[in-house]
Amino acid sequence: MNGYKIDEKTVKKSKFSTMPRLFKYLLKYKGRIAFVFLMMAIGTFVDLINPLLNERAIDKYIMPGDVKGLIRIVIIVAVINVIAVLAIRFRMLVMAKTSNKVIQELRQELYNHIQKLDLAFFDSRPSGKILARIIGDTNSLKDIIENAVTSLIPNLVTVIAVLVIMFIKNWKLALAALCSLPFMIAGVFLISIKAEKHWSAKRQKSSNMTAFINEDLSGIKIIQSFNAQDETEETFKDLVWADRAEFIKAVRWSDAFGSWIDLCWSIGTTALYMVGILLLGIDNVSIGTYIAFGSYVGMFWQPIMNLSNFYNQFVNAASGAERIFEIIDTQPGVKDKENALLLPPVKGNVEFKDVSFSYDHKIKVLDDVSFKVKEGETIALVGPTGAGKSTIVNLISRFYDIDQGQILIDGLDISGLVLESLRTQMGIMTQDNYIFSGTIYENILYGKLDASKEDVIAAAKAVHAHDFIQELENGYETQLTARGGELSNGQRQLIAFARTMLSNPRILILDEATSSIDTKTELLVQAGIASLLKGRTSFVIAHRLSTIQNSDRIFVIDEHKIIESGSPQELMDKKGAYYKLRMAQFE
Repeated sequence: MNGYKIDEKTVKKSKFSTMPRLFKYLLKYKGRIAFVFLMMAIGTFVDLINPLLNERAIDKYIMPGDVKGLIRIVIIVAVINVIAVLAIRFRMLVMAKTSNKVIQELRQELYNHIQKLDLAFFDSRPSGKILARIIGDTNSLKDIIENAVTSLIPNLVTVIAVLVIMFIKNWKLALAALCSLPFMIAGVFLISIKAEKHWSAKRQKSSNMTAFINEDLSGIKIIQSFNAQDETEETFKDLVWADRAEFIKAVRWSDAFGSWIDLCWSIGTTALYMVGILLLGIDNVSIGTYIAFGSYVGMFWQPIMNLSNFYNQFVNAASGAERIFEIIDTQPGVKDKENALLLPPVKGNVEFKDVSFSYDHKIKVLDDVSFKVKEGETIALVGPTGAGKSTIVNLISRFYDIDQGQILIDGLDISGLVLESLRTQMGIMTQDNYIFSGTIYENILYGKLDASKEDVIAAAKAVHAHDFIQELENGYETQLTARGGELSNGQRQLIAFARTMLSNPRILILDEATSSIDTKTELLVQAGIASLLKGRTSFVIAHRLSTIQNSDRIFVIDEHKIIESGSPQELMDKKGAYYKLRMAQFE
């Protein structure tokens, strides 16, 4: 399992294989990227010729005292640098918009893919950790996408161009200025290993913290009921400090990039002037050339510094990209087969043939279960907690794939059907049906998005929810928060029931659907259920055995199989497992 106390284990891939995949998203915006490249070329060209213009100004105009020539070259420098500043401004604006668009598309793709994953994926990790990937990890990629174009490429071009210019002008001075380059490369390599390790750990700690916050807020009522605030505060403190500790370690190693490059920069600059003055002689190199070389040394090491900062972002973003693409690459365990068939309108015949199933492929929850249900029958599933009642109805909806056997609906194996065509003909209601933020009308409409208002009201009336809705100040337009905290348990269940009824399912599944409704309300709902279930196959799970006396048959589930089946009266007369359950509950 993957709780907030456990660091996620991601499949480590080379960052140099992960990031190109990320940058492919930029290919949709070739026109924008071409414009950015043009603006970068202008800015880089101006940066590269500035030292040459300064050298010319000093040697050709300042030293001889040519004022007119100096004024001319100053005007030229001013004009081209204004153009460069405007180019940089346009480049940043266009690239910022493009990177935001890429992040939006990547987040949408990630969210859409998560929607298609099977329940086993969500069973294995807290929702907070999934949220951390959709929000935090995608946000971490914005700067790297933007800077890959606006920083990486121009800095690389600048470094290469400066090297060429320096060696053309004076190869001895160039070698002196770059004497510390091998030490810089070795240091950066060693530092990067440590930095990557701690940035990856930092992302895991942040994910743990998000998972805990999500879990804590979801269970705040329980926490306050048991006065457990101090314990949760202490747990949160531990998670925050763990996140902080990894962040500090990551930043320390990342900052070491700059310090090491500064040292190498200083050594190179010192070597430049020592070689120039002591070995070549002051008279053999012009003042303008010295100044130009000093500028080029700065223009060489400053991009190196920028590239080290980019690498910091790169390492951080690579761990985020790994976590995102890991989910995108996760294939749903339950999916349509290659030649899946559309399920025609369902009559409602359901059959299990020697079905076995386990959640972890080790411990069996169902073992060789077989039964047939005719269209229109109401089947009640009873038995102890954990016996497999909910598992049976989950398998009918194909939320999980069985280990062996067959599940047939109207004679068709559901494993060969298009999932959407199967689930659109089924209605599922549990004891913890989720109420979404929005109006009551919108919550009911969720059952069938193209339904008319009259259909919504009819569904509410059928389950006796209409009367209490009308008594609310804004009726069907009453705004609800997530989980419907403004309503009672019974009212939330009635709204969820109306939503299920609106979908007009051919197969109906009620999993403890009336557990939160008081006895008076339950009598009203049972009357609505009785009329709505006519002509539909239904499976009812209930611990309150009094609610299933009108079922056609009862399946008693225990020891991973059906140990008893028959009508309520037949099972009472038999005085077997069901009789004992009924008597124990009555007593």
